[in-house]
Amino acid sequence: MTAARFPRGVLFDLDGTLLDSAPDFVATCDAMLAARGRVPIDPAVLRPVVSKGSWAMVSAAFPDLDAAARDALIPEFLQRYEALIGQHAVLFDGVAGMLDALDAAGTVWGIVTNKPEYLARLIVPQQGWQQRCAVLVGGDTLAERKPHPLPLLHAAQAIGIAAAECVYVGDDERDIVAARAAGMLSVAALWGYRLAEDDPRSWQASVMIDNPEPLHLASTWPISP
Repeated sequence: MTAARFPRGVLFDLDGTLLDSAPDFVATCDAMLAARGRVPIDPAVLRPVVSKGSWAMVSAAFPDLDAAARDALIPEFLQRYEALIGQHAVLFDGVAGMLDALDAAGTVWGIVTNKPEYLARLIVPQQGWQQRCAVLVGGDTLAERKPHPLPLLHAAQAIGIAAAECVYVGDDERDIVAARAAGMLSVAALWGYRLAEDDPRSWQASVMIDNPEPLHLASTWPISP
């Protein structure tokens, strides 16, 4: 159900939800490909798999390699990405206004991502979120990562708001699965990264939103009874 008030707490996925980080990852893959005398990757090939993580992106860049060879490239991928993180990434249109609206309403918000925590923490000051982001949980912060509910439950506890009073916003099915398992309402961020065969309607999110603009309004957010 919806009501004309913002949630007490909102937790966000990062890549594909708040941040359009695909350009950074394209640059990372291109540097790796160039070092091996290969042609640059088609951004349209990489973009749909960004939310699937580093292994999926390395696989998109090097589809001819076997699994073991792709695994061996992950450390280089992360190192190159860290060296250029934030140089090309931008917030999705409407995200800044959405966060401003949450701040103005007194909503506490934070980030729960499967991105390694040390990398996610580099992004927070780049966006000026040091005093705004109340909690940050990375994919390696805890013993479990999404779609397990533990990171969401941990974040809710850290901000002192019951899970049932928090909303989780993400662009991947595992985000919605994690929210449901944590007892949180959810927003499927349809502006993010998805494979062509993904069907967000099957994720069973509380609401699906095409872009962040409607989330500037309290009436768009799902609210627990």
